[in-house]
Amino acid sequence: MQRLWLNRGVSRDLQHHSARGRREKRGGWGWLLLLAAFALVAWLWWRHEHPKKIVRPPVTTTARRVQPLVLTRQSPSDFPRPVHGVLEAQIALARRAISPGSIDGVPGSQTHEAISVFQQTENLPVTGLLDTNTCARLILAAPLLTTYIVTTNDLARLQPLGKTWLAKSQQTALDYETELELVAEKSHSNPKLIERLNSGMNWTNIAPGTVLKIPDVHYPAPTDKAAFMAIHLDGKYLEAFGLQTNLLAYFPCSIAAHVEKRPVGELHVVVIAPNPNYTVDPELFPEAPELQAIGHKLILPPGPNNPVGVVWIGLDKTGYGIHGTPSPELVGRTESHGCFRLANWDAEYLMQLVWVGMPVLVQP
Repeated sequence: MQRLWLNRGVSRDLQHHSARGRREKRGGWGWLLLLAAFALVAWLWWRHEHPKKIVRPPVTTTARRVQPLVLTRQSPSDFPRPVHGVLEAQIALARRAISPGSIDGVPGSQTHEAISVFQQTENLPVTGLLDTNTCARLILAAPLLTTYIVTTNDLARLQPLGKTWLAKSQQTALDYETELELVAEKSHSNPKLIERLNSGMNWTNIAPGTVLKIPDVHYPAPTDKAAFMAIHLDGKYLEAFGLQTNLLAYFPCSIAAHVEKRPVGELHVVVIAPNPNYTVDPELFPEAPELQAIGHKLILPPGPNNPVGVVWIGLDKTGYGIHGTPSPELVGRTESHGCFRLANWDAEYLMQLVWVGMPVLVQP
């Protein structure tokens, strides 16, 4: 009996120690789990307060590369010859006062129309394409390019263009902003073409005496005045004809944006004004908050960046005229308030052909 109680006592002691061990073991794991949770929270807080910095490689900027334009067969001994390619065709057409728009060496709708006009004058099938017969008739008499030397007078006339109507009215002139713009207009060209012909040129820092390559384009010297003009609203072009209804000039033309502002019928030239100023009337520009706030007319000085460019040919319909533009690349591609807009170089040539009283036939 004594042994039995002894054994029971030992058994109770063993159970007591075993339970205690389990409690101690559970308690140890609990503390470890609590410490781990605390460490995790502390780490998350630290990451939030000290986010990892992302190191990115430095960004380098390079100047826009202009693809140079390579021309072949430019020796004077190679001419006269038929044209090869779009650029040569554009220059050959422009030398005949059949304008393909701003010369850029890129085929487009205005070049297509100019080729069609040339084909009509030569009694060729009118396709608008540079087919074999057209190229054979479209002859280049001289090399495509000439040199232009930058002068001190060029650089002296450059000035920034005001951003507001008021700022423009306070300028001494609305002249060219850059030498690139100046030589592009002198050569009837898109500035992008001039850049390609002079790749590597720093246009922001040009010195007097700099030699540039530009297309050699001059309209034929007029031998007489035109008999009449025709403006085609649907095709967006203007033509001047001689007494024998022979074509003297063909130019792309912008027309009024709104149909009701497009006059149809016979008009007449009433005034011819080179280098005009421009009167901005707030009543004619209700969409311009600045002019509405000013509340009175402003007079803008002359210059190629004047809203009517370098020529105003007034017509006998109040407020209507034929004029130049500060954005020759957009002629025939954008629309006007009502007048007929030409590139400045086309308006200057047309001014030599027109006369007061001359009929202007505006056709649908």
